[in-house]
Amino acid sequence: MNTEILGVVFMYVAVVALAIPLGRYIGKIFNEENTWLDRIFDPLDKLFFKLGGIDPTREMNWKQHLGALLVINGVWLVVCLFVLMNMSWLPLNPDKNSSMSWHLAFNTSISFITNTNLQHYSGETGLSYLGQLILMVWQFVSAATGIAICGVVFRAMKERTTNKLGNFHCYFVRSCTRILLPLAFIGAIVLLLNGTPMTFEGKDTITTLEGHQQQISRGPVAAFVAIKQLGTNGGGFYGSNSANPMENPNYLTNMLETVYILLIPTALVFSLGYVLKRRKLSLVIFSVMTIGFLCFLVPAVYYEMRGNPAVSQLGIRQTAGSMEGKEVRFGSAASAFWAISTTCTSNGSVNAMHDSLTPLSGMFALLGMMVNCFFGGVGVGFINFYVFIILAVFIGGLMVGRTPEFLGKKIEAKEMKIAMMVALLHPFLILVGTALPSYLYANNPEAYASWLNNPGYHGFSEMLYEFTSSSANNGSGFEGLGDNTPFWNLSTGIVMLLARYIPIIGPVAIAGILANKKYIPEGNGTLKTDTATFGLLVFAIIIIVAALSFFPALTLGPIAEYFSM
Repeated sequence: MNTEILGVVFMYVAVVALAIPLGRYIGKIFNEENTWLDRIFDPLDKLFFKLGGIDPTREMNWKQHLGALLVINGVWLVVCLFVLMNMSWLPLNPDKNSSMSWHLAFNTSISFITNTNLQHYSGETGLSYLGQLILMVWQFVSAATGIAICGVVFRAMKERTTNKLGNFHCYFVRSCTRILLPLAFIGAIVLLLNGTPMTFEGKDTITTLEGHQQQISRGPVAAFVAIKQLGTNGGGFYGSNSANPMENPNYLTNMLETVYILLIPTALVFSLGYVLKRRKLSLVIFSVMTIGFLCFLVPAVYYEMRGNPAVSQLGIRQTAGSMEGKEVRFGSAASAFWAISTTCTSNGSVNAMHDSLTPLSGMFALLGMMVNCFFGGVGVGFINFYVFIILAVFIGGLMVGRTPEFLGKKIEAKEMKIAMMVALLHPFLILVGTALPSYLYANNPEAYASWLNNPGYHGFSEMLYEFTSSSANNGSGFEGLGDNTPFWNLSTGIVMLLARYIPIIGPVAIAGILANKKYIPEGNGTLKTDTATFGLLVFAIIIIVAALSFFPALTLGPIAEYFSM
Protein backbone atom coordinates (compact mmCIF):
# COMPACT_ATOMS: atom_id res chain seq x y z
CA MET A 1 0.00 0.00 0.00
CA ASN A 2 2.78 2.47 0.90
CA THR A 3 4.56 1.61 -2.34
CA GLU A 4 1.43 2.43 -4.34
CA ILE A 5 1.09 5.83 -2.66
CA LEU A 6 4.78 6.56 -3.26
CA GLY A 7 4.24 5.76 -6.95
CA VAL A 8 1.39 8.29 -7.15
CA VAL A 9 3.43 10.97 -5.36
CA PHE A 10 6.45 10.35 -7.58
CA MET A 11 4.39 10.71 -10.76
CA TYR A 12 2.91 14.05 -9.70
CA VAL A 13 6.29 15.39 -8.56
CA ALA A 14 7.72 14.33 -11.93
CA VAL A 15 4.97 16.25 -13.73
CA VAL A 16 5.77 19.49 -11.88
CA ALA A 17 9.55 19.03 -12.16
CA LEU A 18 9.31 18.57 -15.94
CA ALA A 19 6.57 21.18 -16.47
CA ILE A 20 8.60 24.10 -15.09
CA PRO A 21 11.44 23.97 -17.70
CA LEU A 22 8.99 22.91 -20.43
CA GLY A 23 6.81 25.92 -19.60
CA ARG A 24 9.79 28.24 -20.00
CA TYR A 25 10.60 26.57 -23.33
CA ILE A 26 7.00 26.96 -24.58
CA GLY A 27 7.07 30.59 -23.44
CA LYS A 28 10.13 31.17 -25.63
CA ILE A 29 8.28 29.65 -28.59
CA PHE A 30 5.28 31.95 -28.00
CA ASN A 31 7.65 34.95 -27.75
CA GLU A 32 9.44 33.80 -30.92
CA GLU A 33 12.75 33.67 -29.07
CA ASN A 34 15.63 31.44 -30.11
CA THR A 35 15.66 27.87 -28.77
CA TRP A 36 18.17 25.04 -29.06
CA LEU A 37 15.88 23.13 -31.46
CA ASP A 38 15.80 25.93 -34.06
CA ARG A 39 18.63 24.46 -36.14
CA ILE A 40 16.74 21.19 -36.46
CA PHE A 41 13.20 22.44 -37.07
CA ASP A 42 13.60 25.80 -38.84
CA PRO A 43 14.03 24.08 -42.26
CA LEU A 44 10.97 21.90 -41.57
CA ASP A 45 8.88 24.92 -40.57
CA LYS A 46 9.92 26.80 -43.70
CA LEU A 47 8.97 23.81 -45.84
CA PHE A 48 5.46 23.72 -44.35
CA PHE A 49 5.02 27.47 -44.80
CA LYS A 50 6.21 27.26 -48.42
CA LEU A 51 3.90 24.35 -49.24
CA GLY A 52 0.96 26.14 -47.64
CA GLY A 53 1.70 29.50 -49.20
CA ILE A 54 1.84 31.06 -45.72
CA ASP A 55 3.65 34.21 -44.64
CA PRO A 56 4.41 33.50 -40.95
CA THR A 57 5.30 37.14 -40.32
CA ARG A 58 1.84 38.47 -41.23
CA GLU A 59 0.12 39.70 -38.08
CA MET A 60 -3.51 38.66 -37.47
CA ASN A 61 -6.28 40.07 -35.31
CA TRP A 62 -8.37 37.78 -33.12
CA LYS A 63 -11.04 37.25 -35.78
CA GLN A 64 -8.45 36.19 -38.36
CA HIS A 65 -6.95 33.74 -35.85
CA LEU A 66 -10.34 32.11 -35.34
CA GLY A 67 -10.94 32.01 -39.11
CA ALA A 68 -7.65 30.19 -39.69
CA LEU A 69 -8.40 27.74 -36.88
CA LEU A 70 -11.85 26.87 -38.24
CA VAL A 71 -10.61 26.45 -41.82
CA ILE A 72 -7.83 24.04 -40.77
CA ASN A 73 -10.27 22.03 -38.66
CA GLY A 74 -12.92 22.02 -41.40
CA VAL A 75 -10.55 20.68 -44.06
CA TRP A 76 -9.37 17.84 -41.85
CA LEU A 77 -12.96 16.97 -40.93
CA VAL A 78 -13.73 16.32 -44.62
CA VAL A 79 -10.55 14.22 -45.03
CA CYS A 80 -11.41 12.19 -41.95
CA LEU A 81 -14.97 11.49 -43.10
CA PHE A 82 -13.77 10.30 -46.50
CA VAL A 83 -11.16 7.89 -45.12
CA LEU A 84 -13.36 6.40 -42.38
CA MET A 85 -16.28 5.76 -44.75
CA ASN A 86 -14.04 4.14 -47.39
CA MET A 87 -11.48 2.14 -45.40
CA SER A 88 -12.54 -1.22 -46.85
CA TRP A 89 -11.06 -0.48 -50.31
CA LEU A 90 -8.31 1.97 -49.33
CA PRO A 91 -4.70 0.74 -48.69
CA LEU A 92 -3.10 -0.28 -45.36
CA ASN A 93 -5.89 -2.65 -44.39
CA PRO A 94 -4.21 -6.07 -43.94
CA ASP A 95 -6.93 -7.34 -41.56
CA LYS A 96 -9.73 -6.42 -44.02
CA ASN A 97 -11.64 -4.25 -41.54
CA SER A 98 -14.84 -2.77 -42.92
CA SER A 99 -15.70 0.91 -43.44
CA MET A 100 -17.65 2.85 -40.83
CA SER A 101 -21.33 3.69 -41.10
CA TRP A 102 -22.05 7.33 -41.90
CA HIS A 103 -23.22 8.19 -38.38
CA LEU A 104 -20.25 6.48 -36.70
CA ALA A 105 -17.84 8.20 -39.13
CA PHE A 106 -19.55 11.51 -38.33
CA ASN A 107 -19.10 10.95 -34.59
CA THR A 108 -15.51 9.70 -34.87
CA SER A 109 -14.35 12.50 -37.18
CA ILE A 110 -15.82 15.19 -34.96
CA SER A 111 -14.46 13.39 -31.91
CA PHE A 112 -10.87 13.54 -33.14
CA ILE A 113 -10.91 17.05 -34.62
CA THR A 114 -12.30 18.40 -31.34
CA ASN A 115 -9.57 16.69 -29.25
CA THR A 116 -12.31 14.56 -27.62
CA ASN A 117 -11.47 11.12 -29.04
CA LEU A 118 -14.73 9.59 -27.89
CA GLN A 119 -14.73 6.09 -29.38
CA HIS A 120 -17.96 4.28 -30.19
CA TYR A 121 -15.91 1.54 -31.87
CA SER A 122 -13.11 -0.85 -30.92
CA GLY A 123 -9.86 0.32 -32.51
CA GLU A 124 -8.36 -3.05 -33.48
CA THR A 125 -11.50 -4.14 -35.38
CA GLY A 126 -13.10 -0.82 -36.28
CA LEU A 127 -10.23 0.82 -38.16
CA SER A 128 -7.69 0.01 -40.85
CA TYR A 129 -4.10 1.13 -40.36
CA LEU A 130 -4.80 4.06 -42.70
CA GLY A 131 -7.74 5.02 -40.49
CA GLN A 132 -5.53 4.82 -37.40
CA LEU A 133 -2.83 6.94 -39.08
CA ILE A 134 -5.32 9.61 -40.14
CA LEU A 135 -6.60 9.80 -36.58
CA MET A 136 -3.01 9.90 -35.29
CA VAL A 137 -2.32 12.94 -37.49
CA TRP A 138 -5.42 14.52 -36.05
CA GLN A 139 -4.11 13.97 -32.55
CA PHE A 140 -1.24 16.29 -33.52
CA VAL A 141 -3.53 18.77 -35.29
CA SER A 142 -6.14 19.08 -32.55
CA ALA A 143 -3.51 19.37 -29.81
CA ALA A 144 -1.52 21.96 -31.75
CA THR A 145 -4.74 23.89 -32.36
CA GLY A 146 -5.29 24.16 -28.61
CA ILE A 147 -1.69 25.18 -27.89
CA ALA A 148 -1.69 27.75 -30.71
CA ILE A 149 -4.91 29.43 -29.64
CA CYS A 150 -3.61 29.52 -26.07
CA GLY A 151 -0.57 31.36 -27.42
CA VAL A 152 -2.90 33.90 -29.02
CA VAL A 153 -4.63 34.53 -25.67
CA PHE A 154 -1.24 34.89 -23.95
CA ARG A 155 -0.21 37.44 -26.59
CA ALA A 156 -3.44 39.38 -26.07
CA MET A 157 -2.90 39.43 -22.31
CA LYS A 158 0.69 40.57 -22.76
CA GLU A 159 0.16 43.53 -25.10
CA ARG A 160 -0.87 46.93 -23.78
CA THR A 161 -2.99 48.16 -26.71
CA THR A 162 -3.03 46.33 -30.04
CA ASN A 163 -5.17 44.36 -32.46
CA LYS A 164 -2.19 42.44 -33.87
CA LEU A 165 -1.75 39.13 -32.09
CA GLY A 166 0.84 37.21 -34.07
CA ASN A 167 0.23 34.62 -36.75
CA PHE A 168 -1.94 31.55 -36.05
CA HIS A 169 -0.22 29.38 -38.67
CA CYS A 170 3.16 30.14 -37.10
CA TYR A 171 1.91 29.23 -33.61
CA PHE A 172 0.27 26.10 -35.00
CA VAL A 173 3.24 24.75 -36.98
CA ARG A 174 5.74 25.54 -34.22
CA SER A 175 3.50 23.81 -31.65
CA CYS A 176 3.61 20.67 -33.80
CA THR A 177 7.31 20.68 -34.64
CA ARG A 178 8.87 22.23 -31.51
CA ILE A 179 6.64 20.79 -28.74
CA LEU A 180 4.54 17.80 -29.74
CA LEU A 181 6.83 16.02 -32.22
CA PRO A 182 10.00 15.82 -30.04
CA LEU A 183 8.12 14.76 -26.90
CA ALA A 184 6.00 12.24 -28.79
CA PHE A 185 9.13 10.78 -30.39
CA ILE A 186 10.74 10.27 -26.96
CA GLY A 187 7.57 8.67 -25.60
CA ALA A 188 7.24 6.36 -28.60
CA ILE A 189 10.84 5.16 -28.25
CA VAL A 190 10.30 4.33 -24.55
CA LEU A 191 7.10 2.44 -25.38
CA LEU A 192 8.77 0.60 -28.24
CA LEU A 193 11.67 -0.52 -26.05
CA ASN A 194 9.17 -1.87 -23.51
CA GLY A 195 7.32 -4.03 -26.02
CA THR A 196 4.63 -1.86 -27.58
CA PRO A 197 4.18 -2.87 -31.26
CA MET A 198 5.28 -0.63 -34.10
CA THR A 199 4.58 -2.40 -37.39
CA PHE A 200 2.32 -2.40 -40.45
CA GLU A 201 1.96 -6.17 -40.46
CA GLY A 202 -1.47 -7.69 -39.81
CA LYS A 203 -2.62 -9.86 -36.91
CA ASP A 204 -0.18 -12.35 -35.42
CA THR A 205 -1.25 -15.88 -34.46
CA ILE A 206 0.10 -17.15 -31.15
CA THR A 207 -0.38 -20.28 -29.05
CA THR A 208 -1.62 -19.60 -25.51
CA LEU A 209 -0.50 -21.44 -22.36
CA GLU A 210 -3.67 -23.53 -22.65
CA GLY A 211 -2.58 -24.68 -26.11
CA HIS A 212 -5.21 -22.68 -28.02
CA GLN A 213 -4.41 -20.43 -30.96
CA GLN A 214 -5.29 -16.74 -30.70
CA GLN A 215 -4.95 -13.83 -33.09
CA ILE A 216 -3.33 -10.67 -31.69
CA SER A 217 -3.87 -7.32 -33.40
CA ARG A 218 -0.77 -5.27 -34.12
CA GLY A 219 -0.02 -1.98 -35.85
CA PRO A 220 1.81 1.35 -35.44
CA VAL A 221 0.81 1.40 -31.78
CA ALA A 222 3.84 3.05 -30.08
CA ALA A 223 3.63 6.24 -32.15
CA PHE A 224 -0.14 6.38 -31.74
CA VAL A 225 -0.08 6.01 -27.95
CA ALA A 226 2.65 8.62 -27.42
CA ILE A 227 0.72 11.48 -29.03
CA LYS A 228 -2.57 10.19 -27.62
CA GLN A 229 -1.23 10.78 -24.11
CA LEU A 230 0.83 13.90 -24.77
CA GLY A 231 -1.84 15.88 -26.64
CA THR A 232 -4.64 15.12 -24.15
CA ASN A 233 -6.25 13.19 -26.99
CA GLY A 234 -6.93 9.82 -25.34
CA GLY A 235 -8.25 7.74 -28.21
CA GLY A 236 -6.85 4.23 -27.86
CA PHE A 237 -5.42 2.06 -30.61
CA TYR A 238 -7.18 -0.87 -28.91
CA GLY A 239 -10.71 -0.98 -27.53
CA SER A 240 -9.54 -1.29 -23.94
CA ASN A 241 -7.15 1.66 -24.39
CA SER A 242 -4.13 1.72 -22.05
CA ALA A 243 -5.51 -1.14 -19.98
CA ASN A 244 -4.32 -3.29 -22.91
CA PRO A 245 -0.75 -4.56 -22.33
CA MET A 246 0.09 -3.82 -25.96
CA GLU A 247 -0.51 -0.10 -25.31
CA ASN A 248 0.78 -0.03 -21.75
CA PRO A 249 3.03 -3.02 -20.99
CA ASN A 250 4.25 -2.33 -17.43
CA TYR A 251 4.41 0.10 -14.51
CA LEU A 252 7.24 2.10 -16.13
CA THR A 253 5.19 2.80 -19.27
CA ASN A 254 2.20 3.51 -17.03
CA MET A 255 4.23 6.19 -15.25
CA LEU A 256 5.31 7.71 -18.57
CA GLU A 257 1.79 7.76 -19.95
CA THR A 258 0.36 9.23 -16.73
CA VAL A 259 3.00 11.99 -16.65
CA TYR A 260 2.28 12.78 -20.32
CA ILE A 261 -1.42 13.33 -19.53
CA LEU A 262 -0.66 16.27 -17.23
CA LEU A 263 2.63 17.54 -18.65
CA ILE A 264 1.66 20.14 -21.27
CA PRO A 265 -1.47 21.48 -19.49
CA THR A 266 0.70 22.10 -16.41
CA ALA A 267 3.60 23.52 -18.42
CA LEU A 268 1.30 26.06 -20.12
CA VAL A 269 0.48 27.57 -16.73
CA PHE A 270 4.19 28.19 -16.11
CA SER A 271 4.66 29.47 -19.67
CA LEU A 272 2.02 32.14 -18.91
CA GLY A 273 4.28 33.53 -16.18
CA TYR A 274 7.22 33.60 -18.61
CA VAL A 275 5.32 35.30 -21.46
CA LEU A 276 3.65 37.92 -19.25
CA LYS A 277 6.63 38.23 -16.89
CA ARG A 278 4.15 37.64 -14.06
CA ARG A 279 5.46 34.63 -12.21
CA LYS A 280 3.25 35.23 -9.16
CA LEU A 281 0.10 35.18 -11.30
CA SER A 282 1.07 31.83 -12.84
CA LEU A 283 1.79 30.43 -9.37
CA VAL A 284 -1.66 31.55 -8.14
CA ILE A 285 -3.31 29.83 -11.13
CA PHE A 286 -1.20 26.70 -10.63
CA SER A 287 -2.12 26.62 -6.93
CA VAL A 288 -5.85 26.90 -7.61
CA MET A 289 -5.67 24.14 -10.22
CA THR A 290 -3.60 21.92 -7.94
CA ILE A 291 -5.93 22.35 -4.96
CA GLY A 292 -8.93 21.51 -7.13
CA PHE A 293 -7.13 18.51 -8.62
CA LEU A 294 -6.18 17.18 -5.18
CA CYS A 295 -9.77 17.61 -3.94
CA PHE A 296 -10.75 14.98 -6.51
CA LEU A 297 -7.61 12.84 -6.41
CA VAL A 298 -7.20 12.19 -2.68
CA PRO A 299 -10.71 10.80 -2.03
CA ALA A 300 -10.67 8.81 -5.29
CA VAL A 301 -7.41 7.08 -4.32
CA TYR A 302 -8.79 6.49 -0.81
CA TYR A 303 -12.03 4.88 -1.97
CA GLU A 304 -10.35 2.69 -4.59
CA MET A 305 -7.69 1.45 -2.16
CA ARG A 306 -10.36 0.89 0.50
CA GLY A 307 -12.24 -1.56 -1.71
CA ASN A 308 -15.86 -2.06 -2.64
CA PRO A 309 -18.13 -2.16 0.46
CA ALA A 310 -20.53 -4.53 -1.29
CA VAL A 311 -17.71 -7.04 -1.72
CA SER A 312 -16.59 -6.56 1.91
CA GLN A 313 -20.10 -7.46 3.08
CA LEU A 314 -19.62 -10.89 1.49
CA GLY A 315 -16.67 -11.50 3.83
CA ILE A 316 -14.08 -11.16 1.06
CA ARG A 317 -10.85 -9.36 1.96
CA GLN A 318 -9.69 -6.68 -0.46
CA THR A 319 -6.08 -6.12 0.49
CA ALA A 320 -5.31 -4.80 -3.01
CA GLY A 321 -8.31 -2.43 -2.96
CA SER A 322 -11.19 -2.45 -5.42
CA MET A 323 -9.69 -4.39 -8.33
CA GLU A 324 -12.77 -4.88 -10.50
CA GLY A 325 -11.97 -3.53 -13.96
CA LYS A 326 -8.33 -2.84 -13.06
CA GLU A 327 -5.00 -4.30 -14.10
CA VAL A 328 -2.94 -6.08 -11.41
CA ARG A 329 0.27 -4.65 -12.88
CA PHE A 330 -0.91 -1.12 -12.00
CA GLY A 331 -2.96 -1.54 -8.81
CA SER A 332 -5.84 0.49 -7.41
CA ALA A 333 -3.91 3.68 -6.46
CA ALA A 334 -2.21 4.20 -9.83
CA SER A 335 -5.51 3.43 -11.58
CA ALA A 336 -7.33 6.04 -9.49
CA PHE A 337 -4.57 8.58 -10.16
CA TRP A 338 -4.90 7.97 -13.90
CA ALA A 339 -8.71 8.22 -13.71
CA ILE A 340 -8.62 11.66 -12.07
CA SER A 341 -5.72 12.88 -14.23
CA THR A 342 -7.48 11.87 -17.44
CA THR A 343 -10.79 13.50 -16.44
CA CYS A 344 -9.35 16.71 -14.95
CA THR A 345 -7.60 17.12 -18.28
CA SER A 346 -9.41 16.46 -21.54
CA ASN A 347 -7.35 13.33 -22.16
CA GLY A 348 -9.94 10.59 -21.65
CA SER A 349 -7.58 7.62 -22.00
CA VAL A 350 -7.97 4.88 -19.39
CA ASN A 351 -5.80 2.22 -17.76
CA ALA A 352 -8.82 0.79 -15.91
CA MET A 353 -12.53 0.68 -16.64
CA HIS A 354 -14.24 3.76 -15.22
CA ASP A 355 -17.56 1.94 -15.23
CA SER A 356 -16.08 -0.26 -12.47
CA LEU A 357 -14.99 2.61 -10.21
CA THR A 358 -16.65 2.74 -6.81
CA PRO A 359 -19.56 5.23 -6.88
CA LEU A 360 -17.83 8.21 -5.25
CA SER A 361 -14.65 7.72 -7.31
CA GLY A 362 -16.87 7.79 -10.39
CA MET A 363 -18.41 11.02 -9.08
CA PHE A 364 -15.00 12.66 -8.69
CA ALA A 365 -14.09 11.61 -12.24
CA LEU A 366 -17.34 13.22 -13.39
CA LEU A 367 -16.60 16.39 -11.42
CA GLY A 368 -13.18 16.67 -13.06
CA MET A 369 -14.92 16.92 -16.43
CA MET A 370 -17.78 19.06 -15.13
CA VAL A 371 -15.38 21.69 -13.78
CA ASN A 372 -13.19 21.29 -16.90
CA CYS A 373 -10.53 23.84 -15.93
CA PHE A 374 -8.28 22.18 -13.35
CA PHE A 375 -5.41 21.87 -15.86
CA GLY A 376 -7.82 20.82 -18.63
CA GLY A 377 -6.78 20.07 -22.19
CA VAL A 378 -3.66 21.34 -23.92
CA GLY A 379 -4.28 25.06 -24.36
CA VAL A 380 -8.03 25.00 -23.90
CA GLY A 381 -7.64 24.09 -20.22
CA PHE A 382 -6.16 27.50 -19.49
CA ILE A 383 -8.67 29.17 -21.83
CA ASN A 384 -11.52 27.69 -19.79
CA PHE A 385 -9.81 28.92 -16.61
CA TYR A 386 -9.44 32.37 -18.21
CA VAL A 387 -13.24 32.68 -18.33
CA PHE A 388 -13.42 32.16 -14.57
CA ILE A 389 -10.65 34.73 -14.05
CA ILE A 390 -12.77 37.28 -15.93
CA LEU A 391 -15.82 36.40 -13.81
CA ALA A 392 -13.79 36.61 -10.59
CA VAL A 393 -12.27 39.98 -11.54
CA PHE A 394 -15.71 41.39 -12.32
CA ILE A 395 -17.26 40.12 -9.08
CA GLY A 396 -14.22 41.17 -7.05
CA GLY A 397 -14.31 44.66 -8.58
CA LEU A 398 -17.95 45.06 -7.65
CA MET A 399 -17.20 43.93 -4.09
CA VAL A 400 -14.57 46.65 -3.59
CA GLY A 401 -16.55 49.30 -5.45
CA ARG A 402 -14.15 49.68 -8.39
CA THR A 403 -14.48 49.28 -12.14
CA PRO A 404 -13.21 45.73 -12.75
CA GLU A 405 -9.77 45.70 -14.37
CA PHE A 406 -7.51 42.83 -15.43
CA LEU A 407 -3.93 43.43 -16.52
CA GLY A 408 -4.67 47.11 -17.09
CA LYS A 409 -7.88 46.65 -19.12
CA LYS A 410 -11.42 47.45 -18.00
CA ILE A 411 -13.85 44.55 -18.08
CA GLU A 412 -17.25 45.80 -19.24
CA ALA A 413 -20.67 44.41 -20.14
CA LYS A 414 -19.66 42.90 -23.50
CA GLU A 415 -16.89 40.78 -22.03
CA MET A 416 -19.08 39.67 -19.12
CA LYS A 417 -21.91 38.58 -21.42
CA ILE A 418 -19.51 36.45 -23.46
CA ALA A 419 -17.92 34.97 -20.32
CA MET A 420 -21.28 34.03 -18.80
CA MET A 421 -22.51 32.43 -22.02
CA VAL A 422 -19.36 30.31 -22.20
CA ALA A 423 -19.53 29.38 -18.50
CA LEU A 424 -23.19 28.32 -18.73
CA LEU A 425 -22.89 26.47 -22.05
CA HIS A 426 -21.09 23.52 -20.43
CA PRO A 427 -23.79 22.65 -17.84
CA PHE A 428 -26.49 23.35 -20.42
CA LEU A 429 -25.10 20.81 -22.91
CA ILE A 430 -24.54 18.16 -20.22
CA LEU A 431 -27.84 18.47 -18.37
CA VAL A 432 -30.10 18.94 -21.39
CA GLY A 433 -28.23 16.20 -23.24
CA THR A 434 -28.69 13.75 -20.34
CA ALA A 435 -32.34 14.69 -19.87
CA LEU A 436 -33.27 13.66 -23.42
CA PRO A 437 -32.15 9.98 -23.32
CA SER A 438 -33.39 9.72 -19.72
CA TYR A 439 -36.85 10.76 -20.88
CA LEU A 440 -36.78 8.39 -23.86
CA TYR A 441 -35.64 5.43 -21.78
CA ALA A 442 -38.04 6.07 -18.90
CA ASN A 443 -41.03 6.28 -21.22
CA ASN A 444 -40.17 3.32 -23.44
CA PRO A 445 -37.54 1.08 -21.75
CA GLU A 446 -38.20 -1.86 -24.08
CA ALA A 447 -37.40 0.15 -27.21
CA TYR A 448 -34.14 1.45 -25.73
CA ALA A 449 -33.15 -1.62 -23.70
CA SER A 450 -29.88 -1.97 -25.65
CA TRP A 451 -28.66 1.37 -24.31
CA LEU A 452 -28.20 0.34 -20.69
CA ASN A 453 -26.68 -2.81 -19.24
CA ASN A 454 -27.14 -1.31 -15.77
CA PRO A 455 -30.60 0.24 -15.27
CA GLY A 456 -31.21 2.36 -12.17
CA TYR A 457 -28.77 4.79 -10.57
CA HIS A 458 -25.73 3.46 -12.38
CA GLY A 459 -27.50 3.50 -15.72
CA PHE A 460 -28.31 7.18 -15.21
CA SER A 461 -24.63 7.76 -14.35
CA GLU A 462 -23.63 6.09 -17.63
CA MET A 463 -25.76 8.51 -19.66
CA LEU A 464 -24.65 11.49 -17.58
CA TYR A 465 -21.01 10.46 -18.04
CA GLU A 466 -21.39 10.17 -21.82
CA PHE A 467 -22.63 13.73 -22.26
CA THR A 468 -20.22 15.07 -19.63
CA SER A 469 -17.32 13.44 -21.45
CA SER A 470 -18.55 14.80 -24.80
CA SER A 471 -19.03 18.35 -23.52
CA ALA A 472 -15.66 18.36 -21.73
CA ASN A 473 -13.96 17.10 -24.95
CA ASN A 474 -12.70 14.23 -22.80
CA GLY A 475 -13.71 11.01 -24.55
CA SER A 476 -13.66 8.50 -21.69
CA GLY A 477 -16.82 6.57 -20.89
CA PHE A 478 -18.78 4.38 -18.54
CA GLU A 479 -18.68 1.57 -21.05
CA GLY A 480 -21.83 -0.19 -19.86
CA LEU A 481 -23.57 2.12 -22.32
CA GLY A 482 -24.53 0.79 -25.76
CA ASP A 483 -23.45 3.92 -27.60
CA ASN A 484 -22.87 2.93 -31.24
CA THR A 485 -26.36 3.91 -32.40
CA PRO A 486 -27.56 6.80 -34.58
CA PHE A 487 -28.96 8.62 -31.52
CA TRP A 488 -25.77 8.53 -29.46
CA ASN A 489 -23.46 9.12 -32.43
CA LEU A 490 -25.38 12.18 -33.64
CA SER A 491 -26.26 13.70 -30.25
CA THR A 492 -22.76 13.44 -28.78
CA GLY A 493 -21.25 14.58 -32.09
CA ILE A 494 -23.27 17.80 -31.98
CA VAL A 495 -22.38 18.34 -28.31
CA MET A 496 -18.67 17.84 -29.06
CA LEU A 497 -18.75 20.44 -31.83
CA LEU A 498 -20.53 23.08 -29.74
CA ALA A 499 -18.44 22.36 -26.64
CA ARG A 500 -15.15 22.63 -28.51
CA TYR A 501 -15.51 25.75 -30.60
CA ILE A 502 -17.79 28.08 -28.63
CA PRO A 503 -15.51 27.90 -25.54
CA ILE A 504 -12.59 28.74 -27.84
CA ILE A 505 -14.34 31.54 -29.74
CA GLY A 506 -15.66 33.24 -26.59
CA PRO A 507 -12.39 33.60 -24.61
CA VAL A 508 -10.40 34.56 -27.72
CA ALA A 509 -12.99 37.26 -28.43
CA ILE A 510 -12.69 38.52 -24.84
CA ALA A 511 -8.89 38.54 -25.01
CA GLY A 512 -8.94 40.29 -28.40
CA ILE A 513 -11.41 42.94 -27.26
CA LEU A 514 -9.42 43.62 -24.09
CA ALA A 515 -6.14 43.81 -26.02
CA ASN A 516 -7.61 46.56 -28.21
CA LYS A 517 -8.61 48.68 -25.22
CA LYS A 518 -6.59 51.51 -23.73
CA TYR A 519 -4.08 50.35 -21.14
CA ILE A 520 -4.63 51.71 -17.63
CA PRO A 521 -1.67 51.49 -15.22
CA GLU A 522 -2.40 49.69 -11.97
CA GLY A 523 -3.16 51.97 -8.99
CA ASN A 524 -3.68 51.58 -5.27
CA GLY A 525 -7.33 50.67 -5.80
CA THR A 526 -6.68 48.02 -8.46
CA LEU A 527 -7.73 44.49 -7.52
CA LYS A 528 -4.54 42.45 -7.31
CA THR A 529 -4.84 39.20 -9.27
CA ASP A 530 -1.57 37.61 -8.16
CA THR A 531 -2.52 37.09 -4.50
CA ALA A 532 -3.85 34.14 -2.48
CA THR A 533 -7.06 36.11 -1.83
CA PHE A 534 -7.78 36.36 -5.54
CA GLY A 535 -6.94 32.68 -5.97
CA LEU A 536 -9.54 31.79 -3.32
CA LEU A 537 -12.09 34.00 -5.10
CA VAL A 538 -11.47 32.23 -8.42
CA PHE A 539 -11.75 28.84 -6.71
CA ALA A 540 -15.06 29.86 -5.11
CA ILE A 541 -16.44 31.06 -8.47
CA ILE A 542 -15.48 27.75 -10.10
CA ILE A 543 -17.19 25.74 -7.34
CA ILE A 544 -20.36 27.87 -7.42
CA VAL A 545 -20.75 28.21 -11.19
CA ALA A 546 -19.27 24.93 -12.41
CA ALA A 547 -19.57 22.31 -9.69
CA LEU A 548 -22.83 23.13 -7.91
CA SER A 549 -24.74 23.28 -11.21
CA PHE A 550 -24.43 19.50 -11.39
CA PHE A 551 -25.25 18.58 -7.79
CA PRO A 552 -28.89 17.53 -8.50
CA ALA A 553 -27.76 15.26 -11.34
CA LEU A 554 -25.00 13.73 -9.21
CA THR A 555 -27.50 12.94 -6.45
CA LEU A 556 -29.56 10.92 -8.94
CA GLY A 557 -26.50 8.97 -10.09
CA PRO A 558 -23.32 8.21 -8.14
CA ILE A 559 -24.44 9.64 -4.78
CA ALA A 560 -27.69 7.63 -4.81
CA GLU A 561 -25.73 4.55 -5.89
CA TYR A 562 -23.30 5.02 -2.99
CA PHE A 563 -26.07 5.19 -0.37
CA SER A 564 -27.84 2.19 -1.90
CA MET A 565 -24.81 -0.11 -1.48
